[in-house]
Amino acid sequence: MSLNSSTYTQEIAGKFAVSRRKASDPLSDMVRESLAQYFDQLDGTAPNDLYQLVLGQIEQPLFESVMQHTGGNQTKASALLGISRATLRKKLAHYDID
Repeated sequence: MSLNSSTYTQEIAGKFAVSRRKASDPLSDMVRESLAQYFDQLDGTAPNDLYQLVLGQIEQPLFESVMQHTGGNQTKASALLGISRATLRKKLAHYDID
């Protein structure tokens, strides 16, 4: 249900609710702050593979947290993440998550 542009829209996918919020979510703010600090620490040196660096920093704790939240249930975890179970299994193996 969309309330207005400054609130969020809630979509129901099966039993899981997904919130889409405006760009100033705390997680988005933390990513921006972390990237600003990263660029400051580079002190003019050009970054390499920034996309892969950020994904690597975010994906593992994301999958760990979701697996813990779902009690290790891959079906629930894949639905919560919006990815296939095969993709989830591949990511879990990549990050050596049980």
